[in-house]
Amino acid sequence: MKIRSFIFLIFISFSLNAQQVDSLIIEQVDSLIKLNRLLVSKAKFDDAIIVIEKAQKLVLSTLGKKNALYATCLFFQGRTMYFNGHLIEAEQLYLEAKSIRELILGKNNPEYAWTVNNLAGLYWQTGRYKRSENYYLEACSIREKVLGSEHPDYAWTLHNLAILYVDMGYYEKAEPLYLKAKEIREKVLGKSHPDYAYSLNHLANLYKRIGDLEKAEMMYLQAKEIFAGSKGMNHPDYAWCISNLSNLYQQMGNFKRAEILIREANQIREKTLGENHPDYISGLESLGTIYLDQGIFDTAEVLFLKAIEIRVKVYGKENLDFTVYNNNLGLLYQQVGNFKKAETIYLESKIILEKILEKEHPSNGEALAYLANLYVEMGDYVKAELYYLQAKEIFLKSFGKNHMDYLNATFGLTDLFLKTGKFNEAKKYAQEFGLLQREMFIKTSNYLSEQELNLYINEFNQKLNLNYLIAENDPDFGGFCYDNILFYKGYMLQAINEIKRLTKVDSNLKESFLQYKSFQRRLGIEYSKPIKEQKDVDELEERCNSLEKLMAKSARKYRELKKQLKWQEIQEKLKDNEVAIEFFQYYRKDTVETTNYAAMLLRSGLKQPKFIPLFEEKSLDSLLNSKSDRKADYVNSLYTLTDRGAVALETPKKSLYEILWKPLGKELAGVKTIYFSPSGLLHRINLDAIPISETETLADKYQLIELNSTGQLAIPTQIKNGNNDAILYGGIQFEQDSTIYNNEPLVASRSRGELPFNYVDSTLRGGTWNYLSGTEREVNSIEKIMQDARVKTTLKKGYSASEGSFKNIGANNNPSPRILHIATHGYFFADPKESHQSSVISRQEEIVFKMSEHPMLRSGLIMAGGNAAWQGKQTLEGREDGILTAYEISQMNLLNTELVVLSACETGLGDIQGNEGVYGLQRAFKIAGAKYLIMSLWQVPDKQTSLLMTTFYKKWLTDKMTIPDAFHSAQKELRDNGLDPYNWAGFILVE
Repeated sequence: MKIRSFIFLIFISFSLNAQQVDSLIIEQVDSLIKLNRLLVSKAKFDDAIIVIEKAQKLVLSTLGKKNALYATCLFFQGRTMYFNGHLIEAEQLYLEAKSIRELILGKNNPEYAWTVNNLAGLYWQTGRYKRSENYYLEACSIREKVLGSEHPDYAWTLHNLAILYVDMGYYEKAEPLYLKAKEIREKVLGKSHPDYAYSLNHLANLYKRIGDLEKAEMMYLQAKEIFAGSKGMNHPDYAWCISNLSNLYQQMGNFKRAEILIREANQIREKTLGENHPDYISGLESLGTIYLDQGIFDTAEVLFLKAIEIRVKVYGKENLDFTVYNNNLGLLYQQVGNFKKAETIYLESKIILEKILEKEHPSNGEALAYLANLYVEMGDYVKAELYYLQAKEIFLKSFGKNHMDYLNATFGLTDLFLKTGKFNEAKKYAQEFGLLQREMFIKTSNYLSEQELNLYINEFNQKLNLNYLIAENDPDFGGFCYDNILFYKGYMLQAINEIKRLTKVDSNLKESFLQYKSFQRRLGIEYSKPIKEQKDVDELEERCNSLEKLMAKSARKYRELKKQLKWQEIQEKLKDNEVAIEFFQYYRKDTVETTNYAAMLLRSGLKQPKFIPLFEEKSLDSLLNSKSDRKADYVNSLYTLTDRGAVALETPKKSLYEILWKPLGKELAGVKTIYFSPSGLLHRINLDAIPISETETLADKYQLIELNSTGQLAIPTQIKNGNNDAILYGGIQFEQDSTIYNNEPLVASRSRGELPFNYVDSTLRGGTWNYLSGTEREVNSIEKIMQDARVKTTLKKGYSASEGSFKNIGANNNPSPRILHIATHGYFFADPKESHQSSVISRQEEIVFKMSEHPMLRSGLIMAGGNAAWQGKQTLEGREDGILTAYEISQMNLLNTELVVLSACETGLGDIQGNEGVYGLQRAFKIAGAKYLIMSLWQVPDKQTSLLMTTFYKKWLTDKMTIPDAFHSAQKELRDNGLDPYNWAGFILVE
């Protein structure tokens, strides 16, 4: 809240210069003024008025009005009124004090400068910016002349003038003033002084406004530490700082962290300032916006109305803060469909802002944007277009193009012109928005952690949807859409791998990376415990997060600008008989919103990638029956032409071929090889197994190669084939045996979950993983095939197939094997937020990895001795517990590994998250660096799994086929031998 900027300006001295006054009166007045200041700092305004009036009467009774001491009393009386919200009275008292000081002391006097400075603050608070600016400039001039250019008081006036310029939209003027004030404070007071922290806070506010979130967060965190050390963590200034940090995290979309910080700030303010203090009310408003952003409208409305009530009572309506609060309330009513109420509120704010601000102030742009968004929803497109264009122009002049407000106005125009059928206009603005948005993501990914970047990117997912709606109607827009897909699909996976790669070339980064891994291992130990026994989790997570950002920031000096692939680069790699297909989801809204699937198809000779609509998601979801167990009869019906995939449905449904592949057919004439990247539920489909006829599948007609992104055709995965060895896991003993002596080094890196937990899946509680006898035969057979092919093979069976042995692969600078084969049980738990079975008691008692909100902890592999931990029993002290999560695998180094085979159940499953694909084992091994993955989509029987694997290895290592050819040929051989789809189609190959 603005008043915080001035509450620090209280330590004012006063003198009588040539006037001779009885020292006893001076002492009494001085004492009363000190008491007044103390009472104001505690928000005890009524008592403070009584005290200052007593001082004033004392001076009047002995000295009269025309003296400097009386002016000082008027000044502090005005100051008391100011902080109590009585601004009209405060102005009159300040002006009277100014007049007396000018007459008695002259203008070149520090006390006169203080009066002018505080008048400037009052005029700023009431929106009279030009008058405020003039007074600040006068105060600056006097203080520089009288006190010098390195005096703290001069720094304060520079600082306050910068605050004014920020509100006026003069960011270029504000930054050098802030920096100058900061420089003075650092030199005169030192970096541990609160005034230096104030500079950091307000600079951070400025950088947050102009979109430089990296600088903003860095400065907020520095200021937070200074306030904690100099004033303590129960001081209002500390609360102010963490409130600002909360606002930053809210802007990033990290609502969990934002709510924690603002609640902490509000508790401090309630205790130290009282519930009616403006700072406390400002905190209520901030908390309300966090609830609004999450759609918790009832709670948000209560907070907004209470904040507005107090705000009007204290300051009236004609100020910037009122319009901010008012517009938030209007936004709430707009979101719940009360458009007329929202319009009335927005118009009221617009009129106030036009009255108190200059025309090109960004707040005027925000008011116009609010109204434009509302008129789009109301169907008044003429008004909406007018207001969007005006807002966009204001934002351009205020911020430039690389700012969120400018982007949002550009997006609004795209949406508007699409709704009105003006596709050329829509396309123009969509292209501008898309290119600017990519630039913003590149900048943001340099410092945000994966979790924060994911939250940030999710804000834009719906906005990308407009591109596809334009492409439906404009074939020339397909290229731009394809470029967007190439940029966003797997964006964070690419960013994570970039950090891991760059740590190899910089010793400082390497040290940071080692610290990061150390903290992650400690986190793993805590994650493995029940929630009530976990210690220091928040602190460890914060330290990991900070190191991750440091590494990202430091790596930039080695990094060229991120290469933004173009669809033409993919097209150049395609032969005449090859196509590339990017599948994607988009959304349509007529009466209700529906999720649709489409393909962007690219082929040599095409002038643009071709947009091909496919089906509504509900059609595929009913076929997949995604919430049911994958039983053999269901899978077989899905991958045959009979029964149309019916699953106790009232009406027959179209087959997978009809809804997914038939629309593509006419574009595939003469095609042999298809590179494709799935999206959404297509991650759960084996395209090879989709039947074309009673005797033929897609794999018989095409060579289908699944990629995370077709961009891999232009930038293929590089594998360091420095060895020709393999490690095979199979025949694992899942029961714990404490009598076994284990010579493996202790590796303490357990991972089980992440706070907070909202759900417990107890379906397997107390269950047991059975020994898989077929897996021992499988790895024995594969070992023989590999040895014949001169592959150096290491076999891990029984209790030697431990989690610790697996996590030692690629450790200590040892290269990972070329081949890694794991034959065991796998698990995957669905997103806990989709269930309604949570309870506080069960959350504490249930094993953590089953209920985590982190998808990389809800999928994994069972290793030796894993049954004890799975059943919630005590595991061997100092040993791994045998449950290897995807989270842990992602921390490994498998850059030398060409192929990972997960010969286990449901290893291809995981949470499907937008452009990032499947969060689970698939993502984990990709982050670790493996090139090819073979994974399963359902529980394939033990015997048939072994048969498929041995057949595959023979074709690859003995017959010298490529990995894709060997895999597809092995599945075809099992099918030709009469096995039904359930027994051969469950495995997929991903590059």
